Amino acid sequence: MADKEKSGNAFVETVKTIVYALVIAGVFRTLFFQPFWIPSGSMKETLLIGDFLFVNKMAYGYSYASCPSLMLPSYGIEVDARDVCGSFDGDNTRLWGGEPKRGDVVVFRHPVSGRDYIKRLIGLPGDTVQVKQGLVYLNGEPVKVEDAGTFTEKMTAQGPQRLRPRCENGPVGEGGSCEKSRQTETLPNGVSYPILNIANQQSDNTGVYSVPAGHYFFMGDNRDNSADSRLAQQVGGVGFVPYENLIGRADRIMFSSAGRSMLFFWTWRGDRFFKGVE
Repeated sequence: MADKEKSGNAFVETVKTIVYALVIAGVFRTLFFQPFWIPSGSMKETLLIGDFLFVNKMAYGYSYASCPSLMLPSYGIEVDARDVCGSFDGDNTRLWGGEPKRGDVVVFRHPVSGRDYIKRLIGLPGDTVQVKQGLVYLNGEPVKVEDAGTFTEKMTAQGPQRLRPRCENGPVGEGGSCEKSRQTETLPNGVSYPILNIANQQSDNTGVYSVPAGHYFFMGDNRDNSADSRLAQQVGGVGFVPYENLIGRADRIMFSSAGRSMLFFWTWRGDRFFKGVE
């Protein structure tokens, strides 16, 4: 009888430990840092497919979007941030809110789909943004760009989704050298970063966007391979992103895997451990 009681108590203690661990992890993820795995090439070369980073949630304060979502559709699990913290949605404000800076790399919640996106903040509330022949104009003035050579990567399937890169140098065979023109773009506040060009396309020439109060305009660094604020939410883009939809700032890459899984340690990129995001 005593052995059964000990066994029962041990089981209860194990369950308690697991529950406490999950609660602590949930609180940590909600208030401090959220892990983020880069699934696409829209932010190359700043962020590569397979980069694993933590998002600083303290940078901009907290809103309903700070609550974690758990999306595992293959297991029938789809817990959205609105399911947990939806009662705080709708006023476009934040608790202990901090203002994002132009040039920040930000994880935010898509205004329609609710999925997490990561892009660079280009336009602040009250700004006008336009793209002409691939060049960004902020408030009527062209953003400074300088040629920075060529970005080269291997033509091969990348990441769990096995995505293949687009190349400026035309169709490239398996294992070949996929090239894109690289430029350094410098925003009015002095933030500089590389941007890539693949082709002359519709998103290189846009109308004038007037960023409304309480909203932000985002673009991917891989300009011709990014669904961002240049496209309306209804046609696959993100449009203007409300302040309350910001989740946090990407500050540092912890490690990076060039393979199908972060568990494949032999595919880890040794030069990206603890690399700062600029």
